[in-house]
Amino acid sequence: MTYYYTYVLQSLKDNKFYVGYTKNLENRIEEHNNGKVSSTKERRPLELVYSESCLNQNDALRREKYLKTAYGKQYIKNRIKTYLMG
Repeated sequence: MTYYYTYVLQSLKDNKFYVGYTKNLENRIEEHNNGKVSSTKERRPLELVYSESCLNQNDALRREKYLKTAYGKQYIKNRIKTYLMG
């Protein structure tokens, strides 16, 4: 079975978040940290702080879009509150 992942990276340079989705989470994080993704190239290094798995691409894309909204950003901050406090 193929899974799709919605993920949140945090820049260790500016502490901002990046939300995306992918079929291969490990490879995608590596691409981000190797400067192969233009939107995060100047914000490296990045650390995975949250991920969700979905059974199909449409669900992962829909979740990515939600997490980029104001409500979604608040959801992420609440989900990783302990991490952010540490």
